[in-house]
Amino acid sequence: MKIVDLSRELYHRTPSYPGHPPVVHGVWKTHEESFAESGNVHGLASMFISMVDHAGTHIDAPRHFGESGISIDQYPLEKCIVPGICIDLRHIAPRAEISPADLEAAVAKAGVAVPKGGTVLLCTGHHERTFPRKEYSSDNSGVNIAATEWLAQQGVVHFGIDSMRPGPEGKVNALVHKACLDLDITHIESLCNLEALLGRGQFTFIGLPMKWRGGTASPIRAVAVFDM
Repeated sequence: MKIVDLSRELYHRTPSYPGHPPVVHGVWKTHEESFAESGNVHGLASMFISMVDHAGTHIDAPRHFGESGISIDQYPLEKCIVPGICIDLRHIAPRAEISPADLEAAVAKAGVAVPKGGTVLLCTGHHERTFPRKEYSSDNSGVNIAATEWLAQQGVVHFGIDSMRPGPEGKVNALVHKACLDLDITHIESLCNLEALLGRGQFTFIGLPMKWRGGTASPIRAVAVFDM
């Protein structure tokens, strides 16, 4: 078995979506402080973290798209361990819309079918090109509404992308979110290391969310698992 980590590292003030609060990560208690308070032979260190539920690599809950959608604690875990493929879209220009024709051509080039009940990960190269510079939060390419509909028609439960939003910045991105609710799919944002999956065929994607009551999203540890 080979596991490829597709998750962004979380750290103090890691880049966050424009308008969202920053990730705050700090020391709550050091080993020395714990030992002084309790006399524990080793001392027990701990840290704290404060963040929006859309921090880092995360999956959006349908609740994020509209009040009729389910929250992340209700999202079926069966949809979090699914077959997946990764397609190469690195030739798409920054800020451009990814069309159904682009997806069809990339799937054909990958030489592997879109798995029904699975996921498609879109390697745009955006994370590799821009992270952690300011362009990471604005210059991504992304799917348009027609491409989102095309993905849903293939029978996926979600799709993922290596940027902070599924569509290009602006109105199209907002409409892609609404389309996901209408199509009963969702998406995963801020993936990384997708380049390591290209040309390797189908894998098992795992991305389990935390059980946040009423949550609109959750950070996940996204991985691709290959049978060796």
